[in-house]
Amino acid sequence: MKKIFIKICKLLGYEIIDQNSFSSPTLNKVLNEELSTLNQKSIILPLGEVKITRKVKSILIIFRMNTDVEIWDQNRKRLFEFPKIEYCKRSLNSLIKSIKFLNNKYKSLKVKTIIIDDNSSKDKIQQIKDIFNGENIDIINLDYSKYENKILKQKNKETFANLASLLQSFEIGKEKGEDLIFFVEDDYLHFETMLDEMISSYERIASQINKDIFMCPSDYPYLYMNNEKTNILIGNKRHWRTIDKTLCTFMTSTSLLKKYWNNFNQNCLDRHDPFEKYINEIYNKEICISPLKSLSLHLTNINSSYGLSPFIDYKKLWEENKTHD
Repeated sequence: MKKIFIKICKLLGYEIIDQNSFSSPTLNKVLNEELSTLNQKSIILPLGEVKITRKVKSILIIFRMNTDVEIWDQNRKRLFEFPKIEYCKRSLNSLIKSIKFLNNKYKSLKVKTIIIDDNSSKDKIQQIKDIFNGENIDIINLDYSKYENKILKQKNKETFANLASLLQSFEIGKEKGEDLIFFVEDDYLHFETMLDEMISSYERIASQINKDIFMCPSDYPYLYMNNEKTNILIGNKRHWRTIDKTLCTFMTSTSLLKKYWNNFNQNCLDRHDPFEKYINEIYNKEICISPLKSLSLHLTNINSSYGLSPFIDYKKLWEENKTHD
């Protein structure tokens, strides 16, 4: 009778929980395993099941890279005080680990990565290529001339280049994006499960609210400095909080990129204060969330106003992503 009952439940789309054995006979899994299925359903114990109506088909990752400028717009050194190329290499290495983890788990999900490089030497480009040997990654050179008549004259070349690479990344996303687009800066370390958690949580939350969203992978301490209200949401394997500000590392959909193209374009035409002024305006109309705790770590100066994500072993993740010369 038990076997018949389990079969009937499967046919009707119900899941059974056996709290005595801490398992699900219909899923054939113990309850501390991954219970969710990409593009089908998200199951969180004891909140139950969310049918996935917003299915993720692909993700385009756009990685903006400058291997020379230590900290743009600041005369400071980064945490650990290495040359900038080292941060680019470890950031990319951690990103590739996360891509491989995602690909191994969801083989049907299409993942494409594009690097926009700002004038790196041949030697440094080769160091970068050695990291992603065999991966589906392209390198595109930043086209300065394309933006000379678009972006207002800036105080220095570094500011212009930062605005130009950001605009080029948005344009590539608009042109080549098919579903989700992840804009990534070159000074973040990513946990291996970062992309898996972002994709799975995106599906779950977007399906619940029936609309696309923005996601930031880093838990920025500067967002805790003001007594602002926030909502806490359940993702795939962690909590997420609503936020109204990000830097330039975030994920969203191609449809939202096109919907708010004027904001994205306007943000790149001059140096604003804050730099992400017109991007942040979007979050007054759309939902943006960040994880608790962080999935990506911003390797800025330790005294930066943006701060370091709390409760993370930075040294451990830094050492884990050292590349072989």
